[in-house]
Amino acid sequence: MTKWKAVFIGFILAVIVKAFFAHYEFVGLLIVGFITGYIAHSGFFGGLWNAAVAGAFGTIVCAILFIILATFGGAMIGMFGGLTGFTISGISGLTAVISDLIYYAIVMGITGAIGGAIASKDRN
Repeated sequence: MTKWKAVFIGFILAVIVKAFFAHYEFVGLLIVGFITGYIAHSGFFGGLWNAAVAGAFGTIVCAILFIILATFGGAMIGMFGGLTGFTISGISGLTAVISDLIYYAIVMGITGAIGGAIASKDRN
């Protein structure tokens, strides 16, 4: 079962990691996944599920922010602004978004499962 509080916190942290700590993305996602699984308190599979959902939401939001930036932020640059920028970012970014979606879900899911398992042992 999805614990939306844990998913929301995890997805906000995943967006922060992607936006500000891109060089340390793997380690940041490991930590965020663990935190999400621990907050969920749902055991191994619950932590895995909640962290994977948070990672998927984080990827989707980052992709939307990138498309908005490419569409409107590049308007002053010329070629990469407006409809052209939207088309270029949409076509070239589709495979990147799908691979990031899988990557975030797997990395955060693994450590989320560990966090959820530790949190369920704390309750007993």
